[in-house]
Amino acid sequence: MKEIAIQPLTCEAFAPFGDVIETENAQSFPINGGRCMRFHDLARIETTGENARPMISIVRGEPYVLPLTLTMVERHPLGSQAFIPLSRNPFLVVVSEETVAGPGEPHAFLTAPGQGVNIARNVWHGILTPLQGVSDFAVIDRGGEGVNLEEHFFEEPFLLR
Repeated sequence: MKEIAIQPLTCEAFAPFGDVIETENAQSFPINGGRCMRFHDLARIETTGENARPMISIVRGEPYVLPLTLTMVERHPLGSQAFIPLSRNPFLVVVSEETVAGPGEPHAFLTAPGQGVNIARNVWHGILTPLQGVSDFAVIDRGGEGVNLEEHFFEEPFLLR
């Protein structure tokens, strides 16, 4: 089984797959009489297809333990998918580039407290993988008609460390 090293999540490293959602270095300005700061336009939300609309959900995930065996990735061809943690617990983000044979070798990123991600439309990615405790996430993705889920099972699994 091939091992994949988990690396810290940075805007630069994650750029080919989508957006890192964080307040650090974000465009910001005061609102509500200066009592709130708005961190503006942190991710590009994508939807395509008939009757498509963005939707917001809350997902509660059970924690995983590392090392972790990765057997499958999925993608959403009709819309992006954002995960914004509602706790300070880290989570693992696994993504793969598209190749002529399907998803390529995975990249694994570990979030810092407060970081979220917006996985771009049609990008192969692992399932939601919270670490260090049950974690809630705000999820922004596409609702509407059409099949918006494809799964790929690897012939040989990967070990994420």
